Amino acid sequence: MRNYPSITANEAYFRRLVNTIEETATIPSELYEQYDIKRGLRNANGSGVLVGITHIASVVGYKQEDGKKIPAHGELLYRGIPLRSIVSGFQSQSRLGFEEVVFLLMFGELPTPKELLDFHILLDSMRDLPLQYKEDVILKIPSRDIMNKLQRNILCLYSYDDNPDDTDMRNVLLQSLQIISKFPLIVAYCFQAKRHYLDKKSLVLHQPIGGLSTSETLLSLIREDSYYTKEEAELLDLLLVVHAEHGGGNNSAFATHVVSSSGTDTYSAIATALGSLKGPKHGGAALKVFAMFQDAFNRIRDLNDEGATRDYIRRLINKEAYDRSGLVYGLGHAVYTLSDPRAILLKEKAKELAYQKGSPYKERLDFLIRFEELAGEELKAALNTEYTLGANVDFYSGFVYDMLGFPKELFTPLFATSRMAGWCAHRLEQLTDSRIIRPGYVTIGERREYIQPEKRRGLGS
Repeated sequence: MRNYPSITANEAYFRRLVNTIEETATIPSELYEQYDIKRGLRNANGSGVLVGITHIASVVGYKQEDGKKIPAHGELLYRGIPLRSIVSGFQSQSRLGFEEVVFLLMFGELPTPKELLDFHILLDSMRDLPLQYKEDVILKIPSRDIMNKLQRNILCLYSYDDNPDDTDMRNVLLQSLQIISKFPLIVAYCFQAKRHYLDKKSLVLHQPIGGLSTSETLLSLIREDSYYTKEEAELLDLLLVVHAEHGGGNNSAFATHVVSSSGTDTYSAIATALGSLKGPKHGGAALKVFAMFQDAFNRIRDLNDEGATRDYIRRLINKEAYDRSGLVYGLGHAVYTLSDPRAILLKEKAKELAYQKGSPYKERLDFLIRFEELAGEELKAALNTEYTLGANVDFYSGFVYDMLGFPKELFTPLFATSRMAGWCAHRLEQLTDSRIIRPGYVTIGERREYIQPEKRRGLGS
């Protein structure tokens, strides 16, 4: 594997370069108020600045009355239909629902039984990779971080497309469906390449089985024996459904809108979304929650001990435990106030499998549920808020991934597999608007004149 050259010999000079950037790049926080800039595209009350219109999804976390933010139980609507209604609809018939949700997000309507069957067949027909792609693109140059590898793999698909830059709606739809269909294979094979070449484990590359859903395909490709239960497929399917979309304002969807507005190709747009989702403040948040709970499991001897649990939470808040950030990961959300509907659905379904599997998952889920309640109380008191912070979807998703046997390096790639549906829907919607997204920035600093080299002062002098 190729390494970057060392800069140890020039460390002092390099340190000066870093110090210079830290001094010149930092923007004083008071300037944002001075110029009335909505930092992070957030209003003073925490709501997002309105920058666009979408049909695809609506995230409802509070009510507004007389300009004031009123806490409310959260709702997530896909094309106007509440997520809970969608989930109860397919679960009541013991069906898997992700493909139905992809159809809804992409085309705006729920499919008829015939349309859903045809859509399954269409996706299944696309679930293969170009000749030699697996060997030349996936297995060569493995990456320790699968998300970075996924970006490279999506960009490489550009080279296998005979018409990659055409932004005609028909062509972009075809590209989108191809990516949605192929992505589970790419995730599984990138993981197996990393596992073999970097972790020194056996290389296991299963061929996809025709007729399987996305959740079943993932389980069959990632597991060495390809075996999974009906309950496991249903739980992973629910994870895909609740992660499929979250409005146009979430970081990766907005990034997709921004780059798509430039007229760039589909592969570049999706690679951009993947780069955004990788961030620990976005798609990587479940990893922070999972690590926090691993620390809690190691430090709390009896998970049923409410006093010890409350003490650990207080130590988290007081910057005395885990990463000493003062944050209780997985509690609260940028939009949702009283509850996150995705977390509620996930907790309900996870309980079925956790109790079926038994120890240690039953005890750990019971602990998470109790932790959520106690941490909400402690944070309400510490932050002096009007309402108790509820769990967001990341609070339970890491536990679910782990219960399904997925290693932590697959948490965010599996999230990306789901969110691909939302990204592609947003790209198609953005292409109907010919205007490029270009917000304004205030430039600070005094006007200066050019100085000849012999008269310049060095950095740090």
